[in-house]
Amino acid sequence: MTARTVAVSGIGATGARAARQLAGCPEFDAVVLAGPGERPDALRRSLGPVASLGVIDDADGAVVLAGPAGSHVDEARRIVRTGRSVVSTSDAIADVEGLLALDGEARDRGVSIVAGAGFAPGLTCILARHVSGWMDAVDEVHVARMGTGGPACARQHHVALSTRANDWRDGTWVRRPGGSGRELCVFPDPVGSVDCYRAGLPDSILLQRSFPDAQRITARQAANRRQRLTAWLPMLRRPHPEGRIGAVRIEVRGRRDGATVVEVAGAIDRPAVAAGAVAGLAARRVATGSFAPGAHGLSSLDDTTSFLADLATLGVRAAVFVGSA
Repeated sequence: MTARTVAVSGIGATGARAARQLAGCPEFDAVVLAGPGERPDALRRSLGPVASLGVIDDADGAVVLAGPAGSHVDEARRIVRTGRSVVSTSDAIADVEGLLALDGEARDRGVSIVAGAGFAPGLTCILARHVSGWMDAVDEVHVARMGTGGPACARQHHVALSTRANDWRDGTWVRRPGGSGRELCVFPDPVGSVDCYRAGLPDSILLQRSFPDAQRITARQAANRRQRLTAWLPMLRRPHPEGRIGAVRIEVRGRRDGATVVEVAGAIDRPAVAAGAVAGLAARRVATGSFAPGAHGLSSLDDTTSFLADLATLGVRAAVFVGSA
């Protein structure tokens, strides 16, 4: 393989994890760390000669955008115009929709854009695609998530709870109030059962592209009473540092051999750790040509088995829920 350099823009909780993984992978020979503050230089010192400080234009390979929500579309547009691929970790609806809108330009340039390459969306998209392979047809896909990564992620989740949700229902989009639609969702142990609500999440937008014939696609976010009541206000307390446990869950309803079936899968981990692992693996798949030119979510990936196996070697393990008779 020709020597290539990957760049990571935004060395926060997620970006740092992605950079650490990419620094030791065979697809890239060097990692450029780009972003404000002291964290890029501290990470460079810990990674050794494979890493350097710079700007994203110093990389001739893919660029991982792991900065705060709101900046990904403009950066991606400029990167694509230079003939390089993009992997975005943003879970903001505006970023995901803007990245998907760059599909035509990415195709023309022969590069790939991977949107929503994080914990949720990201791992949720992989899990939905994986279990859908056990069915003849998919009728419904439902996503739920709990937990946040670093402070920027916590702020985005706070905004999402007060933003209208996009539910796909019978061939059209239905806008629902954020914080509505309480549902008790069961995540893998030790998280267990948590109340989840509609929120402004991009998971359904990405999944609808892969499951256009599904009747219903929804996404929910875990929240307690205080978070729901204060969602319309600025955050009343400083976001906690990264490190708390998070979880994701997907439920796919469909048909197999003429019978209705339901498959449920999930994972638990620190969200930033899992998101960084997913983003790094997505960049590696881009480098090996696993994504066609254009803009995609991870649910467009064909080989989900090897992706999940690689995630497991990085310590991020998914599980399938098995019921009892």
